[in-house]
Amino acid sequence: MAQVYFSVRRGLPKAFVIYRHAALRQQIWQMYLIVAIILAVHLGPSLAKEFIVGGDKGWTVGVVDYQAWADGEEFHIGDKLVFNYPPGKHTVCKVDGVAFKSCTVPPANMTLTTGKDIVTLASTGKKWYICGVGQHCANGQKFSITVKPVLLATASPPMEGGAEGPSSSNGIMTHCYHVLTAAIVAMAMMVMA
Repeated sequence: MAQVYFSVRRGLPKAFVIYRHAALRQQIWQMYLIVAIILAVHLGPSLAKEFIVGGDKGWTVGVVDYQAWADGEEFHIGDKLVFNYPPGKHTVCKVDGVAFKSCTVPPANMTLTTGKDIVTLASTGKKWYICGVGQHCANGQKFSITVKPVLLATASPPMEGGAEGPSSSNGIMTHCYHVLTAAIVAMAMMVMA
């Protein structure tokens, strides 16, 4: 017959006390995991950046090399492109690679025309934007970007020529977000084990 050892506490079998502590530990880890997930969900979107297309020159023709501007930036899911221009003078068209090369303008219902258009980058991959007015696209008012997943975000150094890059505080927040994400994964693995 197996012997049952009793704990000093309340006369409960020692095995029960050990089990109770293990269950309590698992509940505590689950609570930490839930809190960490909630923090990650709320911190993630706050890391998104707004990019003013063309900087202080805005969205115009013949003044800015938009492709050079885009090549100097790093875009991630959740970031926003802000197109500033006088309404009626320009448009913003999101197109595919073929239409980008040939400057083919999509139907009017797929064209942004407010002069303060904001495009939220919602998926990874290559994206193409052109102006649909006259020969603006053919004259260089177009650019393409590659959108990366948010977890690969890194702080960018300040750009040359006085142009503002992402702030260092945003880089710190991105680092904290990465640490938090790693902690969530580690806690999830401990809870599952």
